[in-house]
Amino acid sequence: MDTFNPFKSNRRTDDIPKDPQSPSSREDHFGLFCPLPAYFRGKYQLIGTVTFTAFFALVFILLSVPFSHNAWFQLGTGRAFAATALFFFMSLGVVIMSKRIMYSTKKILQMNYLGYILWNFAEVLLICLLYTAITIWADTMGVIHIEDPSPSKTFLNALLYCFTALIVPYIIAGMYVSLVDKNNTIRLMDYREVVSDEPAPTATEERKITLFDNNGVLKMSINLGNLYYIEADDNYIVVWYTDAKGELKKYLVRTRMKTMEESLQDTPMIRCHRKYMVNMNKVRLLRKEKDGYEIELDNDAIPPLGVSKAYVQDIVAKFNGMA
Repeated sequence: MDTFNPFKSNRRTDDIPKDPQSPSSREDHFGLFCPLPAYFRGKYQLIGTVTFTAFFALVFILLSVPFSHNAWFQLGTGRAFAATALFFFMSLGVVIMSKRIMYSTKKILQMNYLGYILWNFAEVLLICLLYTAITIWADTMGVIHIEDPSPSKTFLNALLYCFTALIVPYIIAGMYVSLVDKNNTIRLMDYREVVSDEPAPTATEERKITLFDNNGVLKMSINLGNLYYIEADDNYIVVWYTDAKGELKKYLVRTRMKTMEESLQDTPMIRCHRKYMVNMNKVRLLRKEKDGYEIELDNDAIPPLGVSKAYVQDIVAKFNGMA
């Protein structure tokens, strides 16, 4: 077992392989291949997207029926209205099932922006095929009358309607949730720069950060000197720190690890794993085990934390910078 001490200058980093999925490498990739933010596949985000899309599509149908020369949708009573309702609710079922699968597989199926776009486009194609099948069936049964019931033309007409009724609300919902997430970014405050009636902190005093939850409610204010690491737990983070007595404590905050990472860029906190951010000032050593690297913090109550291949280069670079 090799032992790596981050606070000694006689270290070698050339034996650590460069991982193509590391953050520094990912910056060179095209945006579509960047990892999709977790909130796009969050439970409430998907429920909101489905609800808004269903409402948008219903309003679109109501407004477009009187002016459409291609669609056979009808309102009121009769068999044509029954076919319209059948198509609407079956399409809604397709969207609900798709989003349910997207949510249930978020922990086992990693997705980038391109994958997310293709997933939604597959929904559109499936609903277009559904529209084509119902149109041909209804025309054959005499429920509706189509001048040119050819599958290709019917499918193209459906593609136009589905793009407007599905893709447009998807884009709006995505922009909205991105804006909300941006507004909910954890606020990082440097108390050395805040006007206060308290005595000015000395150079040796620790910097403080304040943590807000997703609703903008202040949850925690802590010295970086007492903060050891942060652990991701689904839609929450667990903050591990020591109190005034030196005892290890934890505090749960409802926010995303990605938001935390973006907010703490100019601090000693650094991402070392999909689940962890560590305070580099608290690192005792880095060990190379058979299955990869582990970080050992200067608190015996904390077990070693794993280092993902994607973050090894960043961890080593941080060590070198602190030497």
